[in-house]
Amino acid sequence: MSMETCANTHASAEGEVISKLIRKARAAQHSYERYSQAQVDEVVTAAGWAIVHPEHNRILAEMAVRDTGLGNVPDKIQKNYRKTLGLLRDLKHAKTVGIIAEYPERGLVEIARPVGVVAAITPSTNPAATPANKIINALKGRNAVIVAPSPKGLSTCAALVAYIHAELDKLGVPLDLVQYLPGPITKQATQELMRQADLVVATGSQNNIRSAYASGSPAFGVGAGNVASIIDTSASLGEAAQMIASSKTFDNATSCSSENSVVILDTVYDAALAALTDAGGTLLNTEEKCRLQETMWPRGKLDSAVTAQSAPRIAALAGLERPGVTQAKFLMVEEVGAGPEYPYSGEKLSPVLTVYRARDFDHACAIVNDIYGYLGAGHSVGIHTADDDHILHLGNALPVCRVIVNQAHCFATGGSFENGLPFSLSMGCGTWGGNNFSENMNYRNFLNITRIVRKLKEQVPSEDELFGEYLRKHG
Repeated sequence: MSMETCANTHASAEGEVISKLIRKARAAQHSYERYSQAQVDEVVTAAGWAIVHPEHNRILAEMAVRDTGLGNVPDKIQKNYRKTLGLLRDLKHAKTVGIIAEYPERGLVEIARPVGVVAAITPSTNPAATPANKIINALKGRNAVIVAPSPKGLSTCAALVAYIHAELDKLGVPLDLVQYLPGPITKQATQELMRQADLVVATGSQNNIRSAYASGSPAFGVGAGNVASIIDTSASLGEAAQMIASSKTFDNATSCSSENSVVILDTVYDAALAALTDAGGTLLNTEEKCRLQETMWPRGKLDSAVTAQSAPRIAALAGLERPGVTQAKFLMVEEVGAGPEYPYSGEKLSPVLTVYRARDFDHACAIVNDIYGYLGAGHSVGIHTADDDHILHLGNALPVCRVIVNQAHCFATGGSFENGLPFSLSMGCGTWGGNNFSENMNYRNFLNITRIVRKLKEQVPSEDELFGEYLRKHG
C-alpha cells in the first residue's frame, strides 16, 4: 500500500470518528434545546462546580503542570477558581432562552437561539480553565460542545470532562452535550472537527487561529498577545511595580495578557526601575542579556524550554549565576527597538520583562506603537497614571481593543471582580489582530438571535433634513 493510500485511509478513519462525535452531539443538543432558562442555569452551575470543587481543581492543576510542564500549581488553582467563579457571576442573570430583549419603540423582539455544535480549540497553557470557560459559555446558549485540547493538555481535558459528566449525570442531562477529541490529538482531527462543527471558538497559537478561520465554519479566533504597559510620570510607582510584578509572574507568565514590555517615562525611569527591583525583579547587564537571548532564541525562534518556567529556572538554563539573578522573581532587560532584530520586543511567555525608556508621553506611545507594529496589535495596553487625558489618548491612538488603567494586566484584561469586562480567557483583537470581534469572548458569541420585526408608522425624512445643512454650506 502506498504512503498516499495510507494517508487517505487514516484521514477517512479520522473523519468518521469526528462524524460520530458530531452526530452524538447533535442528538444531545436537540434534546437540550428544549430546556427552560432555569434548567439551563442549573446545567451551567453543575459544569462550573465540576472545576471549582476544591479536590477537582487541585487535581486538574497538578495534572496540567505535570503533563504540559507549564506554569505552577498554586496559580493554576487560583486561575481555575477565579475565572470560573467570575464567569458564573456574569452568567447568573443573563437570559439565553426565549425572549431576551424587547424594543417597542423600534418594533423589535429578540429571541435567543442556539448555534448548535461548538468546536472549542484550546491551548496547553490553560488546559483546564480555557476548556471550562468555553464549555460553560456553550452550555449557557443550549449548545453542545466538543473540545479539541492540545496534545499535552489531553489528560487534563479528559479529567475535566469526566468531572462535568458526573455532575450532568446527577441532572439526567445527555452527557454527549460535552465531549472531547480522543487521543492522539492530531492537526488533521482538529481541522476536521472545525470543518464539521456549526461554530468554532479558537484560542491558542496563531496557526490554530488561521486554521479556524479557514475551516469553512463560522469562527471566533483571538489575536496574538504582546502586552506593553506604560508607567507615566504621575503613576504611583510602588503600586504600579507591585501590579506589574504580580501580573508578570502569575503562573510563570502563561497568560497572553501578562506584560511583555514596560515603557517608562524618563523623569521617573530610575525610580520606577528601583520599584520594580523592590517588587522582585532583577535588571540584567549587557553580557547577561546576550546570554539569555541566545538561550531563549537559539535559532531565531522562541525555545519552548523557557516557556512558562520560573525566573530561576530560566536563569539556570542560560547559565546566569549572579545571586540577584538566580533569586529573582522576574528578569528585566533594557531595549531600544522593536522588530525581528530585537527579539525581546516580542511575546516571551515567561517572566522576562523588556524595559524601554521614553523621553515623554508621545515618545512612549510611539514605542508601544512600534512594538505592536511587530507583534500584538489589537490586544490591549496597560497604563499606570493619574492623567485622564493620557488614558483617553491611548484609546484613540493605539491599535488596541482594551486600555487597562492602574491594574495588574493579566488579571484585569480577561475580566476581574474590580472591572466591568466579562470573565474570559479569550480576548478578541479586532481587525488589528486579524479577528472579527473586539470584545472578550462571552456567552453572546455562542448565540444566534432571531428578531421579530413589527410594522411601525412610516417615518421618511425630508431631503432638507438630510441635505439642507450641507447644501446651504457648500452650495
